[in-house]
Amino acid sequence: MSINGIGTAGYPLTGYTARKAGRSAESRAVEFMETVEEKVAQGKAVDQDEKAFGLVGPNAPQEVKDAWMEAAKEVNANGMGIRGNGMMSHISQMMVQRLNKQLKGETENFDILGSTVESAIQATKKALYDLEHPVVYTPRSIEVQQARIKEGEFYRAFLEKLEQL
Repeated sequence: MSINGIGTAGYPLTGYTARKAGRSAESRAVEFMETVEEKVAQGKAVDQDEKAFGLVGPNAPQEVKDAWMEAAKEVNANGMGIRGNGMMSHISQMMVQRLNKQLKGETENFDILGSTVESAIQATKKALYDLEHPVVYTPRSIEVQQARIKEGEFYRAFLEKLEQL
């Protein structure tokens, strides 16, 4: 008999070992699931970046799309403010340009970036200017301010990549 009064069959030691192994397996499973979720989130972010590009550049050349995707990956944001979960963080300047076209009666052509690298540069410069020089002061939450900072970073990175083409 052992000191704690439990028989010598080793049950407490076996139980302890089994629980320890079980917790270790559980922690590995949790780590695995976290890794899977992270990879899925990265895939969703890429999908959202492509979706965002499709909203403003359906007729843009492949090199413009490549520059968009590189800038989105580099900054971890896109020019439409669409997050990895598909929700919009705020109304971006590219979305404002798109909505302005819609308000002018253009219901078919929402192409903001155009069909050339030069037209994409002009649209991005306009969006960046409008972002940095708002027409009217509007109070914004901290989250929207942070999203607008990211949007500006995206436009600068995108513009830099476009100008290298």
